[in-house]
Amino acid sequence: MDFDLPEGAAAVREGVLAVAGKYDQDYWGRCDADKRWPEEVWRELVDGGWHSLAIPEEYGGGGQGLLELAVALEALAEGGAGGAASFMYLLTPAFGGLTIARHGTAEQKRELLPKIASGGIETCFAITEPDAGSNAIEISTQARRDGDAFVVSGQKIWISGVERADLLVLVARTTPAAQARPRTAGFTVLLVDVKEAVAEGTLTYRPIPKLGTNTVASSMVFLDNVRVPADRVLGEPDQGFAVLWDILNPERILAAAGGVGSGGLVLRIACEYAGERAPFGKPIGANQAVAFPLARIKAQLELARLMTYKAAWLWDRGRPCGSEANIAKLTAADAAWQAADRAFQTYGGMAYSLEYPVARMFRDARIAKNIPVAEELVLAHIAQHELGLPKSY
Repeated sequence: MDFDLPEGAAAVREGVLAVAGKYDQDYWGRCDADKRWPEEVWRELVDGGWHSLAIPEEYGGGGQGLLELAVALEALAEGGAGGAASFMYLLTPAFGGLTIARHGTAEQKRELLPKIASGGIETCFAITEPDAGSNAIEISTQARRDGDAFVVSGQKIWISGVERADLLVLVARTTPAAQARPRTAGFTVLLVDVKEAVAEGTLTYRPIPKLGTNTVASSMVFLDNVRVPADRVLGEPDQGFAVLWDILNPERILAAAGGVGSGGLVLRIACEYAGERAPFGKPIGANQAVAFPLARIKAQLELARLMTYKAAWLWDRGRPCGSEANIAKLTAADAAWQAADRAFQTYGGMAYSLEYPVARMFRDARIAKNIPVAEELVLAHIAQHELGLPKSY
């Protein structure tokens, strides 16, 4: 059993840390306050090939895997980006590059992957709906066959990055849930040309005002008879659930990597403050009441990192990783939240000041306990599939 990072992954970590090190907390704070995508960082990631690690070399990518993407995301978050890093690696590198590399047709790969690798195409992902929420089985967005195309109508919610995207990786039902046997049948994953649909007036979106992660907008998306060519299906019509799991599991693994990196960043910021702040003549970090909770969080982050890497390693080898992805997401999100909460407590009243990054990290960390899957559903999965307890939902 070898716990050293592969040489390629270690090089990825160093490279992304070098990019992150050029941008301080003032930069990330301004991006968040202005609700602005970190374009400068994104261009550096694209130019350095740090966003296309999981795209095969023959299409201009790094020829690596999900483990390297997870390491890159963790490094960007820990290097200064915090919660802003997650969407920078989820939207295009994972939802686009990783998914098309695994499930795209030969023609889709030849056409799209080089453009993703060069930064010419950006993507986003749409599954969540207002009524279905976390119950993906019950989504109602319909795609009906019409000659050489599918016609899609429905609504999606909390779709991040659609305002930037060229392609929307869309999950729709080609067989209604009530008629599908088994219930996981009848899903189709489509690649929607966002700009074309917007120009035709068949796709519109409305940003949702939100508490945190403001470097990317999240929107309601309305689909009104959007035409999608039949050659834009990922996988097979009606058999999209297999593709979907190869989106959802990497999403959870990368979310976990973001939690580990973000938690490491805010923990470092808290420890620096605790080592310097001395209102009673010695640094507050010398007090066990301050030091021990921070030390516990360090232990939690290290454990979450191990499970994140294990889950990514399994996925890269085509092995089942659902439980590992869920456990990684659960533990990393909780550790990141505990780190942000403890940093807030360490800073005392000054944490409430927007002059310090703690308030922003506190806001960004909280949502990770709810997305991309609520921790209650993760616990229900563990209870049923790992402990053998009766199904609870």
